[in-house]
Amino acid sequence: MSPAQIEFYRRLAKGLALQFGPNCEIVIHDLESDDLDHSIVAIENGHVSGRHLGDGPSHVVLEALHDAPDKLEDRPPYLTKTSDGKLLKSSTIFIRNEAGWPCGILAINFDITLMTAFSGTLASLIGTGDHNEPEPIAKNIGDLLDDLFSECEQMIGKPAALMTKEERVRAIGYLDQRGAFLISKSSQKACDFFGISKYSFYSYLDEAKAASNDDQK
Repeated sequence: MSPAQIEFYRRLAKGLALQFGPNCEIVIHDLESDDLDHSIVAIENGHVSGRHLGDGPSHVVLEALHDAPDKLEDRPPYLTKTSDGKLLKSSTIFIRNEAGWPCGILAINFDITLMTAFSGTLASLIGTGDHNEPEPIAKNIGDLLDDLFSECEQMIGKPAALMTKEERVRAIGYLDQRGAFLISKSSQKACDFFGISKYSFYSYLDEAKAASNDDQK
């Protein structure tokens, strides 16, 4: 994102936060940043998720960076959940450059924790039509990787230490699809998590990518 874009979206974030109050968090991510571990360039009401200016990407940001830019679409309201148990109604809007390519993300996270206590009368306000489990919002890169590692164990159905070679390949492929390896030093952390060497890691990753390409043919 250009400095002018960042300045505009900083002002927009502040205006939206003032309009909707302290329960509404507005986050701006720069998808063109050279340092993706610190993708947040503007944030208002960060107490909602516990994040700050300069913190890293969310699950949605990683997936956006991993997927083909021409296939990215704005996400209508969906449920997310913070590490301290707050339930949020979230939306993701892609900021695009003059060529139409995504260069940033405007994320809106509204704390509806108290509202859910009165869901019978407020269903039309807080409903998203999304019946999936809320997606976690990590406070930092370490938490985000831990969430992704936990997800791949749930996907396989067993701890990493008990996985077979084939299951590790599937798990590493899942992490790759989720954008985990866009995070700096994530490959070494994956080696430690799975208890494998760097050579085995890259061999498994290549195997997972080859299987994914075959599935798409």
